[in-house]
Amino acid sequence: MNSVVVDSGPLIALFDGSDRYHAQAVAFVRDLRRRLVTNLPVITEVVYMLDFAPQAQQDFLFWGEQSLTIDADTTEDFPRIRALLEKYRDLPADFTDASLIALCERLKIRSVASVDKDFTIYRTRDRKAFQNLFLGASL
Repeated sequence: MNSVVVDSGPLIALFDGSDRYHAQAVAFVRDLRRRLVTNLPVITEVVYMLDFAPQAQQDFLFWGEQSLTIDADTTEDFPRIRALLEKYRDLPADFTDASLIALCERLKIRSVASVDKDFTIYRTRDRKAFQNLFLGASL
């Protein structure tokens, strides 16, 4: 099954009804026929951003446990994450984005779902562009 690496933005929007991407996130998840893959930095970011509503945090964690493939090998990617943070220091790239790029490279996935337009700039180690299925759906 093809996979999509998902960033925190669409996941936050999915559980925050006031988020400008909420309806798009609901439709994206409803219509997606691929496995959603993410990592612990994303999970941490989502829970932190949903701190205004403890029930939303709980709902996200329950849903995520059932619906996401959560990669737990981020520590293996630290050398690559450091290199990516250095490479994209002018953006600046953050740890979560760099961890997702490294995850994509390790799993050989180029499809992402993010509200972050920086994924149009980021490239894989072999200089391939990412296909942002979330923002692409809104164009």
